Amino acid sequence: MSSKWSNYPQSGFYDELVAPDGEPRLGSRRILKYLDSLTKEELRARQDASELAMLTMGVTFTVYDGESNIERSWPFDIIPRIIPKKEWTQIEAGLLQRVKALNLFIADLYGRQQIVKDKVFPAELLSGSVNFCQAAVGVRPPHDIWAHICGSDLVRDNDGRVYVLEDNLRIPSGVSYMLENRLVSKRVFPELFTDIHIDPVDDYAYHLYDMLASLALHTEDPVIVVLTPGRFNSAYFEHSYLAQHMGCYLVEGTDLYVDSDDCVYMRTINGPVKVDVIYRRIDDQFIDPEVFRKESILGVPGLMRAWRTGNVALANAPGAGVADDKVVYAYVPEMIKYYLDADPLIANVPTYLCMHDEDRQYVLEHLHQLVVKPANESGGYGMLIGPRSTKQQREQFASLIQENPRNYIAQPTLSLSTAPTLIGEEISPRHLDLRPFILSGENHYVTHGGLTRVALQEGSLVVNSSQGGGSKDTWIVGE
Repeated sequence: MSSKWSNYPQSGFYDELVAPDGEPRLGSRRILKYLDSLTKEELRARQDASELAMLTMGVTFTVYDGESNIERSWPFDIIPRIIPKKEWTQIEAGLLQRVKALNLFIADLYGRQQIVKDKVFPAELLSGSVNFCQAAVGVRPPHDIWAHICGSDLVRDNDGRVYVLEDNLRIPSGVSYMLENRLVSKRVFPELFTDIHIDPVDDYAYHLYDMLASLALHTEDPVIVVLTPGRFNSAYFEHSYLAQHMGCYLVEGTDLYVDSDDCVYMRTINGPVKVDVIYRRIDDQFIDPEVFRKESILGVPGLMRAWRTGNVALANAPGAGVADDKVVYAYVPEMIKYYLDADPLIANVPTYLCMHDEDRQYVLEHLHQLVVKPANESGGYGMLIGPRSTKQQREQFASLIQENPRNYIAQPTLSLSTAPTLIGEEISPRHLDLRPFILSGENHYVTHGGLTRVALQEGSLVVNSSQGGGSKDTWIVGE
């Protein structure tokens, strides 16, 4: 390799593309050689072209600044993240194993609760869960699947090992940005897609539709809708994108109603149309004012009644969020052993549960070294990153933990892997993670790669777009 990669600024962390000696890692040789052939000006021109393409295609996300919603163009770095096919095959098997165990766990909690009776999962943890849905008790959804769409966040530590950082089972988002990243990559690097075998991702909408259709057990031609809170939601771009690419209706709560037959109907100019499957992008608390928050105008009155009687399928099922809890996350290895009689194929990050006296004491004494997270926040909010925190912030978190220990976990500050990222006209290492998406219905499907999120600020470990992060295309390549 040329001096460009020999001189690549090693960060002291595991780099996804470049080994410590400047040589390419497995699967990265062609892309690094190609980048080597471009001048700084040519590389910057490609980056500018990608940003213009995102803007032209209207690929946006929304952030809330405390006073108003601000729509921003999706941040994208053109240098892809590379994962060898052989490694990805192992990761894919681990993800499928994990989601299978999680679905069995959710079904058990809303059924016999055998895992609680066998004292594998603590009863007090279930009683303290804000996401346990009493209205879902006794329901058996199609194929006994509760979490139809899961986004599990993966990270790689300095030892080169991949870990699951958390599971997103309520309303995981980001897959549309994965798809748009690929479209832009093909525009920016068309020659590389000719020379290198890169696993495709553009069949996701087909697999999503197929999975949703499999939930309609009583018809071969189901009516499927995507239920959105509306255009002011931060993920509205994704809602409309997926509806369009599946050929489904995009609806808001006021477009639907539940009739006296406990079926869901969609209002159209040609009269009511019965709905069979709803891919809902609205939190449990807002989907049905008859059962949850009475003031909600986002949901559909009677929707839970229609779901409980089996007249409509909901994805993800109400109550699936009981497993989308960072405290419950710590028990997933036990779930895999309990339900599948197997060892986890992908490890959890070591986790301290503040609800346990010994763990809590350790966390309080080592706040300066740990990452502390609330059980049910997302998007990088509400966290304490100990090594980058102030004394005042640590004191505040100590009080929060002592007031509500059930609500907090702590993990070691991982040495997140890095990848070459274009910053201005220079290529520098930046930390990243990966969110693959797993579909579960009659069949199962894992995206070939996923959404790689990258912390664009030097030294930052926060990759969320709402917190200033960006994204990369993820290439699963043959060796």
